[in-house]
Amino acid sequence: MGPTQAETTCRNTKTKMDYTIVGFPRIGENRELKRATEAYFRGGQSSSELLDQVKELKAGQWEKLRECGVFMPPSHDYSLYDGMLDTTWMLNAVPERYKRLGLDATGTYFAMARGYQGEHGDVTALSMKKWFNTNYHYLVPELEDGMTLRPEHMDFLDDFIQAKELGIETRPVIIGPFTFLKLAHCSGDKRDFVQPLAEAYADILNAADHHGVRWLQIDEPSLVTDLSAEDVSLFRALYEKILAVRAGNHETRTLLQTYFGDVRDCYGELIALPLDGIGLDFVEGKQTAQLIARYGFPNDKTLFAGLVNGKNVWRCNYENALKQLRDIRKVTENVIISTSCSLLHVPYTTAHEPHLPKEVTAHLAFAYEKLEELRELGRLADLEHPAQDVAYSANVLLHSDGPLHANPEVQRKVAYLTEKDFIRNTPRKERQKIQREQLRLPLLPITTIGSFPQTESVKRNRANLHKGVISREEYECLVRADIRRCIELQEQLGIDVLVHGEYERNDMVEYFGENLDGFIFTRNAWVQSYGTRATKPPIIIGDISRKAPITTPWISYAASLTSKPVKGMLTGPTTILNWSFPREDVPGSVSMYQIALALREEVLELEKAGIRIIQIDEAALREKLPLRHADWHSEYLDHALRAFRLCHSGVQPSTQIHTHMCYSEFEDIIPEIDALDADVITFEASRSKLTILRALVQNHFETEVGPGVYDIHSPRVPSVTEIATSLKMMLRDIPADHLWVNPDCGLKTRNLPETVSSLKNMVRAADCVRATLL
Repeated sequence: MGPTQAETTCRNTKTKMDYTIVGFPRIGENRELKRATEAYFRGGQSSSELLDQVKELKAGQWEKLRECGVFMPPSHDYSLYDGMLDTTWMLNAVPERYKRLGLDATGTYFAMARGYQGEHGDVTALSMKKWFNTNYHYLVPELEDGMTLRPEHMDFLDDFIQAKELGIETRPVIIGPFTFLKLAHCSGDKRDFVQPLAEAYADILNAADHHGVRWLQIDEPSLVTDLSAEDVSLFRALYEKILAVRAGNHETRTLLQTYFGDVRDCYGELIALPLDGIGLDFVEGKQTAQLIARYGFPNDKTLFAGLVNGKNVWRCNYENALKQLRDIRKVTENVIISTSCSLLHVPYTTAHEPHLPKEVTAHLAFAYEKLEELRELGRLADLEHPAQDVAYSANVLLHSDGPLHANPEVQRKVAYLTEKDFIRNTPRKERQKIQREQLRLPLLPITTIGSFPQTESVKRNRANLHKGVISREEYECLVRADIRRCIELQEQLGIDVLVHGEYERNDMVEYFGENLDGFIFTRNAWVQSYGTRATKPPIIIGDISRKAPITTPWISYAASLTSKPVKGMLTGPTTILNWSFPREDVPGSVSMYQIALALREEVLELEKAGIRIIQIDEAALREKLPLRHADWHSEYLDHALRAFRLCHSGVQPSTQIHTHMCYSEFEDIIPEIDALDADVITFEASRSKLTILRALVQNHFETEVGPGVYDIHSPRVPSVTEIATSLKMMLRDIPADHLWVNPDCGLKTRNLPETVSSLKNMVRAADCVRATLL
């Protein structure tokens, strides 16, 4: 494959002002890392073969970044699975249950990520949570009493040395001690780990000095969250200890990098530390510009200014960015232009999307195109009259355009919404009585979250449709056959509320976007979600409306095959928005309401077709919650709740509305989740050790609830006893007539034998626990 336009341009132009990036995508332009890792999981290659492939992928990436003129390209931002897991491994913070397995290093690492079940033992994986306000998931470290933290696995130096052997000097990236400690689960007092962490990070800095590292990037995104006085004191104590323990003479410069917001709670303490560089976010950081204008920036430090949005795919507005840069240079001239955060959150390049119209791609900037934007900004920053430059003029013209697809009728519908459109007339407690009488479900109803395994044949059928190998009619016939088998399997297993398996869907968001106006879709724009899992987020380019029925034909067909209730499966408005690349020219609430109106049409159509249980997934409700508590309701949460209620407020009281949420910290928004006015909600819970139960009790949660009884992101099969134990724990806090039994999440990523074994054990466990309640 030849070089992209961005690569070619970067090779031929040198800017005076240095520019860099916080981090880069790491799955490979063609998802090479995913394929290599999954081959290792299947036993198709050894750990050494996997690591050799990863070395090649890293080398190619560093070379491309060097060619594009990136100042000291980052290294060690490339992970086998997750950066927090890498930090856990580096610090030897490996819980004893994984060490006891006696696996090799790679096996132990992946046991923490995915769990392990085999000849060496049976362990669950580390908990998995959303990385701040993104759709990326991280592994939660577990700090055990008596655990000795010491940097044994210096992988960041291995990467630095490998790159240096290639003639490329990189800037190693590690997650900082404050963020690591804040996000870790600790069985005791976290303060007990301050001194060990400080000593470990001092050792890391000394090792970097010893190996000739010129710049070391320490990521501290937790600094942009609401910090208490105790938090600020903890941050200061950690870094004062690190810098005090560190050897006196050192060459390595330290860059403390923040992203996803501003550091208003600790700016004074941050700039007072003897650091060499500080990375600040000028895109999501609402107060970043005011902070440096008001309090200044030290002359002995370099400001890494995050001016190019690392989380969205729209072209940077040069006029706005250069104005910000001019204001920054009034405070300090010691500036390096950067991205607002790692480019991990965007695809590689628009060059892989030749099918998209040029008038669309002209507006888009993926990772390689963002390198071009950084180069252009660096060049324009040194011009006396940048407005006279051709590139600047073209960028201004680009941003003067309105939305690519405007729909005045959709805009009118949103404008004329009234309060009654957001309210279901019958109170929930009355609805619960009606639904129990009509649905006649047993105690502890058993269901799944929605999707069933996307087998190779399912994927092959979809690929053959796109290639023209089979017709649309032939494809739909194959999908109906899969649905029929799925219904038969669930009936054999003894599941009470069935699903159709979602075989017609490529992705829970992409599928709906394809059936809505206002979206465009890529073919190769993959973005990592966790580990080997990647998605292709749709891109919202205009006003959103429903083209035609989306799910009703498939759900109706499934319901015709059984006498048991079948759930209608929809993805909710906030999740569709959050797992797409949103517009930047309208508030997110506008897009939320437009999607909700489209889904409302679908919900009412499902009800008219006789579907009495409809699940509207809001898996991503929590993840885009503003990181500052003061912004929760005014900017996001109130709109998200109203958009969900808009979807279902028109249904009859006998129609049971479900929703599902996963892999986020829900405990602090339990009242708001109850206010969604759903009838049943399923949560991810097993991987987070059922911690949500206490919050449900404390907040007098009214919605019927199904905390997940086993982790679907792990290949291990849970035992009947394990699931029964979890259900008994749940029944201590949740009334039996309010408790549902279900896995943590959809089963799409699992294989069929694992799924069948796990569901069999889930049904047996539920039957055992039911017997004790009768």
